[in-house]
Amino acid sequence: MTLFEKINQDMIQALKAGEKERLTLLRGLKSDLKYRQIDKGDELNDEDAIAVLSSQAKKHRESIEQFQKGGREDLVRKEQAELDIITSYLPEQLSEDKLREIISEAIAETGADSPQKVGLVMKVVIPKIKGQADGKIVNKLAIEILAKKV
Repeated sequence: MTLFEKINQDMIQALKAGEKERLTLLRGLKSDLKYRQIDKGDELNDEDAIAVLSSQAKKHRESIEQFQKGGREDLVRKEQAELDIITSYLPEQLSEDKLREIISEAIAETGADSPQKVGLVMKVVIPKIKGQADGKIVNKLAIEILAKKV
């Protein structure tokens, strides 16, 4: 079963169970996936679906950050609940140790030797970790590791 089919099936279950918030979120995700499918002009594979879901997860994380700054705990809880649902469809997140290992390999591969060359490292790391880690965290760790090299 593809990720798209799983979301569709879960949407039907949420409808039957009367879970309005979950249903609304899943409908939105299905819509986003359909738009991506139209843009692609072909059926979505799981990799494409993960890219869409990762993008939505990133938007929710940014919203949570902004709502926390604004002191809107009610909206933080809502966004966090939605983020939890989205992440349930994403691959398991990599541990910090595993991320450090992947980043170190990329640094060796690219020959980067300063924090200014973090872009080179990110170009190598991001394709390897699709959907398995937040880009902000990866960037922060890469800069930290590169700073130690200087």
